Amino acid sequence: MNASDLSRFIDPRVLAEPDRHAAAFAQAEPFRHLVVDDFLAADYAADLLAQFPPFERGNARNEAGELGGKSTVERVRELGAPYAALDDLIQSRAFLDLVGRLTGIPDLLYDPFYFGGGTHENREGQDLDPHVDFNRHPVERWHRRLNLIVYLNREWQDDWGGSLELHSDPRAADDRISLVTPLYNRCVIFETTEWSWHGFSRITLPESRKQLTRKSIALYFYTRERPAEELAGTHSTIYVDRPLPPHLRAGTTLTEADVETLRVLLARRDQHNQRLYRDIGELTQQLEQSQAALSSGRLGRLRYFLARALARLRN
Repeated sequence: MNASDLSRFIDPRVLAEPDRHAAAFAQAEPFRHLVVDDFLAADYAADLLAQFPPFERGNARNEAGELGGKSTVERVRELGAPYAALDDLIQSRAFLDLVGRLTGIPDLLYDPFYFGGGTHENREGQDLDPHVDFNRHPVERWHRRLNLIVYLNREWQDDWGGSLELHSDPRAADDRISLVTPLYNRCVIFETTEWSWHGFSRITLPESRKQLTRKSIALYFYTRERPAEELAGTHSTIYVDRPLPPHLRAGTTLTEADVETLRVLLARRDQHNQRLYRDIGELTQQLEQSQAALSSGRLGRLRYFLARALARLRN
């Protein structure tokens, strides 16, 4: 696919003004990002929505292994011709160079595994705590640099929850939040760094809209190297639990909705603690297995006798 082929998939107005979009990306707050409406060619966006997979087809298990209100499909080529075309598009040099020009990040790499990406569908009651994403590709060890999300919701309002929140620092009292409403054929591209905190509040739909779900396609891009000032130790996704809503203070009479909010917040903290305990237990087991392997065989016996000899010398 060459640059002239992009207009079959990307709206020509996006292709006509790359420098304007690049300037917007560079100047955005609270961190570098870009919001582009009508990103995909109109017919192509409609095809993607028409063949968006049913919720039941995807993986709806959360990081704790429990069934939840979010369903994802990573193997997008299996979803029909529009998604096979999407897979061809995003790995083409023409598309990668376009995104590189919009963001100032050259030499972008496509993820053939779609780790964490693909189609995302979120139901009523689902939310996403503020977080920074895992920073290295699990297989290739590339540096994760960009998230590109295209929303496929014909209607959405911020007061329904589910709007993307870009945070300056969710742990700070003066946290600044930019909202991106997940409207149809709206694309958001944002950098993946140690400070690109993002999430969305709990989806609470009005009675007349309970049938709606939040649909999107999430694509992640990598590079082999990254600027020295952005380097950090390899880590998985890092979450910050949401604080109490500001209206909950001394003297407040709790409503049923307030009690439900507290229940969800406490359950979320318990879930995160359990996951941390599990991860620590697994790491401890791996360390013990490694120590046992080092202690076995001739090398292990030699190490044991040397340790005893050193102990005698010290005494």
